Amino acid sequence: MTRALFLIVLLLAASLPAHAQDAFLDALAGLAGGFTQQAEAAERLGAGGDPRALPVLRALADGRLLKRPDNTLLIRADAGVTEAATGAAADAAGAEPVRINNRVRVALRGAIGRLALVSPDAAERAAAAEAVYRTRSAENIPLLEAALARESVPRIRDQMALALAASRLVAADATVQRQGIAALAGAGTEGARALLLEARNATPALGPEIDAALVSLDRVIAVKRAAETLYQGLSLGSVLLLAALGLAVTFGVMGVINMAHGEFVMLGAYATVVVQDACRGIPWLEPWSLPLAVPAAFLVAGLAGAMLERGLIRHLYGRPLETLLMTFGVGMILQQAVRLAFGAQNREVISPAWMMGTLELPGGLMVTQNRLWVIVFSLVVLGLTIAAIRFTRFGLEMRAVTQNRRIAATMGIRTGRVDALTFAFGSGIAGMAGVALSQIDNVSPNLGTGYIIDSFMVVVFGGVGSLAGTLVGALSLGVVNKLLEPYAGAVLAKVAVLVGLMLFIQRKPRGLFPQKGRAAG
Repeated sequence: MTRALFLIVLLLAASLPAHAQDAFLDALAGLAGGFTQQAEAAERLGAGGDPRALPVLRALADGRLLKRPDNTLLIRADAGVTEAATGAAADAAGAEPVRINNRVRVALRGAIGRLALVSPDAAERAAAAEAVYRTRSAENIPLLEAALARESVPRIRDQMALALAASRLVAADATVQRQGIAALAGAGTEGARALLLEARNATPALGPEIDAALVSLDRVIAVKRAAETLYQGLSLGSVLLLAALGLAVTFGVMGVINMAHGEFVMLGAYATVVVQDACRGIPWLEPWSLPLAVPAAFLVAGLAGAMLERGLIRHLYGRPLETLLMTFGVGMILQQAVRLAFGAQNREVISPAWMMGTLELPGGLMVTQNRLWVIVFSLVVLGLTIAAIRFTRFGLEMRAVTQNRRIAATMGIRTGRVDALTFAFGSGIAGMAGVALSQIDNVSPNLGTGYIIDSFMVVVFGGVGSLAGTLVGALSLGVVNKLLEPYAGAVLAKVAVLVGLMLFIQRKPRGLFPQKGRAAG
């Protein structure tokens, strides 16, 4: 144990009452006696809740607790030898290891498990709270109450409170049991529900109170599940929004059916792989590899889109069937080119530290941080796209060409240049979508194939050429899909969404937000 950690333990111990510190010293002396005294002392130290007891008991379990001829106990560690009672540096001359037997080892395991609740290490406290929750006992109530009073980490406090409620539930006193029932009623977990059902069978006298608690608990669980489903739907909707946003420009604004749109998403994902490989080995640059990949993916996919538009698509305006077949072939070519360049196997993209792990929201809702960042990123990209179209000269020229190409040309607007830039802009947005998808999906040559149909569904459902419709359509389809999955399964849910969309288009062929004015023509 390091000296810094020992100082933390001493500070925690200093906050204990004087009689608790005396009890610690009395119990500590018992570890120098026989096996029976050692087992009793270990149990007393475990029940006392003094944080100084944890390193002592661990040292005894590991064979690092030494005893001088005068029964003074010492702890041997890598940093040196210290006195068990005070933590002061000591001389181990003449000291021998304290021997234990199986009875003492059993007592040590129970005591160490309880004392971990007051450990300076947050991870140890969380694990101990989970262990006490699983192996509930009324004997743990005082220690849990003391640990809960000094706990400052919200997540661990919640787990300790749940463990305390479970321990109260098995107490002999009906009043204490009612406290546990009331706490479990608001826990909002399936584990709490199972505990209440078990308690109803064990204590029929409290049956009505437990039934009322179960009704309240089921209500909390239902709200929590609804929130989880909504978050999952928003997460899926944000992915669909990113995948469809570029298509809303190339198809919605320009009227080009680009079946290679998924491959531009894939190019953005592989641009992320290349940027991360280039940053690997440069410590100050590695954390910024993902942000740097965003403009790189936009440029790569945008350049590919401009080349496609200038080389092929500009010759096929007004011929939608030929454009569809040509872009489908281009997509296959791009897939095969990536296979030759990077191989057919999946490529790994490592998420930065600030995107890893889970985040606990109010109400105990756990969300993955990478999905949360994808939602934020999709909204930022949508905002930038709207700003580019509404408030820049390029956006003004693009809207002018879309509404009336001939009049725009007579006003000096180079319509061919605007067509190329517009297609490059939509393709670049698809490339940025690939950066986000690299964090939640496998980067492979087939990455974009699974999103092309969904992208067209979003654009058509929201209204061709409407960015607001793209947002509403993506989020709506994502939430509806996640609502149906628990009942129909992932495949049938997609089929149901597709059938529903077809019926909707029969009634409103121009989508949720149809264009008005000249652009509608």
